[in-house]
Amino acid sequence: MLARQADKFIGGRAALVSLRRKLPPLTGLTAFEAVARVGSFTKAARELGVTQAAVSRQIHLLEESLGFPLFRRLHRKIEATDKGRLLSAAATTAFNLMADTIAEIKRDESHEGLTISASVAFSHFWLLPKIASFSRKHPEIPLRIISQDNAVSLDGGDVDLAIRYGNGMWSDGRAELLFEDEIFPVCSPHYQAKLEGFADLHDLTRHPLISSDTEDPSWTGWDEWFAAFAIRAPRRPSGLRCSFYTEAIYAALNGQGIALGWKRLVQNLLDQKALVRLTEDSIATRNGYFVIEPSRSAKNARVAQFVEWLKHEARDCEPDR
Repeated sequence: MLARQADKFIGGRAALVSLRRKLPPLTGLTAFEAVARVGSFTKAARELGVTQAAVSRQIHLLEESLGFPLFRRLHRKIEATDKGRLLSAAATTAFNLMADTIAEIKRDESHEGLTISASVAFSHFWLLPKIASFSRKHPEIPLRIISQDNAVSLDGGDVDLAIRYGNGMWSDGRAELLFEDEIFPVCSPHYQAKLEGFADLHDLTRHPLISSDTEDPSWTGWDEWFAAFAIRAPRRPSGLRCSFYTEAIYAALNGQGIALGWKRLVQNLLDQKALVRLTEDSIATRNGYFVIEPSRSAKNARVAQFVEWLKHEARDCEPDR
């Protein structure tokens, strides 16, 4: 038995030595892949956290090891040779495969948990108030929620699925519609008492209108909401201007004025009478909320269970229920 184990060890070591003899140094390949991908020694050095001279040296050693040039040095730019392009494609594929495999291993070692990405508003007002029902049904699945308004890419392997507002067209995953929404003015009961009623929607323009900044062109603000009713929004609204939608809703809760309520997001606050709807007038959103699964990942049981729970919660919250 010891003899067989020794033979197996020697055979494995011999295969490893043979592989090392066939491959150039990994440091050089890493530098080459970065240069070929970004098309610049300077940019590759910045990405790798080393000097341009170090990258240039690694490429020179790699070309010496291979026995042929990988780049043509032109005036103020470089261009991969035919052999360089072939090696670049192979190196990128190999590195991507290793990255995907490592990400998959990390997921397998994370106690079979789920990492979900969503915007701050969606997490705060819709997902987190409901998430306990999923945990009660599936206590064996630990959850991690990443809340940020800039969409987290699903290509890196760190996120199992994402919930986003938009048109459903994202290149990093398969999107399935959860629901669309409607938008109407809301305020606190205390602020509503000070209104003493209003004759029509034009009256709203004379009150503090709370708004939130966003770089998303699909997000609906006061200008678009008033325009849907042929009303000109005030040029200089007197209400608070907040950085995030969550801040705008908290300002409304504290009686600072009137905010636009997205029905699906503020329904819990309406049910609790922490907020009140000022008018039956509303507009439909142009887009909807989608759940997105990474394109390259096979659907597993944990993801399927969470998506099914999301769809069930979305159906339960439909307006006619």
